[in-house]
Amino acid sequence: MTDKATPAGAPGKPPSHYAAPEGMTPFDIIDAYGLDFFEGNALKYLLRWRKKNGVDDLRKAIHYIEESIARAERG
Repeated sequence: MTDKATPAGAPGKPPSHYAAPEGMTPFDIIDAYGLDFFEGNALKYLLRWRKKNGVDDLRKAIHYIEESIARAERG
């Protein structure tokens, strides 16, 4: 599990909608793979959609993926 602060700023256990059974959080994956802002947000929304905001989070993930594609195509 990460020792970083939770999104709310309080140190400790991440919110349940981010915690994986193995204790890995999106923040751990983002750091491990060096993801940028857009990639990290897409990952975050994909990992939490079933536990938090449902289809709305999937739409947010799509938004960030589309922005990643647009930036990649622009070079």
